[in-house]
Order: sequence, then structure tokens, then C-alpha cells
Amino acid sequence: MEATIVRIQREADIYVALSAGRRLAGELQFTETDRTRIEICILELGHNLIRHAGGGEIEISPVHHPQGMAGLAVEARDHGPGIPDVELALRDGYSTTHSLGAGLPGVRRLMDEFHIHSTPGVGTTVRAVKWRTIRR
Repeated sequence: MEATIVRIQREADIYVALSAGRRLAGELQFTETDRTRIEICILELGHNLIRHAGGGEIEISPVHHPQGMAGLAVEARDHGPGIPDVELALRDGYSTTHSLGAGLPGVRRLMDEFHIHSTPGVGTTVRAVKWRTIRR
């Protein structure tokens, strides 16, 4: 299992990333519920790349934890305007594009790990991981 990087420039690219995430989540034997959570994460981060940064890339990769867990990481990267106030952007209902403002807060809730680094004028990286205990 290898990482897949998908360049996101238009809506159709998000579905290429979604397909890659679905495939890897299946290979890692995630439950249907967790597969859906991963898919929502990819959709939200992909839409954010287009809406806020004019594009970027999503990397979907297997990850392993030393305590015997397998996981799937979704990392979205862009060279857009950045987020001036990350804490504000993580509040439910906050939006700069008149949307529901549920994207980043929702991704944070759906995944087991969530990290965001943003520098205004440089870009943003969001990394979210979903863990699955290895069945023996």
C-alpha cells in the first residue's frame, strides 16, 4: 500500500481523491462507518482547497502506530492565502464563503487526529488521521 497524491484544481479531482481514499480504506479493512468518515474528510478538505486556495493537493497514505494500529492519513496542502485566525476557522458556523461553516470542525470531529498549520500569505496544511485496531 502506497501513498496517493492527487492534485486538486477542479471538482472532478476531488472525486479522484475520494476514490483513492475509498480504495485504501478498504485495503486497510476499515468499517463502513469509518470509510464514510474518511470520505467526508476528503470531500470537505478538497472543497476547501478549491474554495479558499484555488487548488492544492491531497495526499492519502497508510500510517502505522507502534502500538499495533493501522491508520489512514489525509493531508491537504495549498499555497493559498492561509488562515489568519485558525481558532476562529475551527468554530462551528464560522465561514468566510457564506457556507454552513461545518467543514474543518466536522473533519476534526470525524477523525482521530487533526492538525492544522497555516501561515497567512504562504498556505495551509491540514492532516487528519483515522486509526483502526489491527485484527489478529
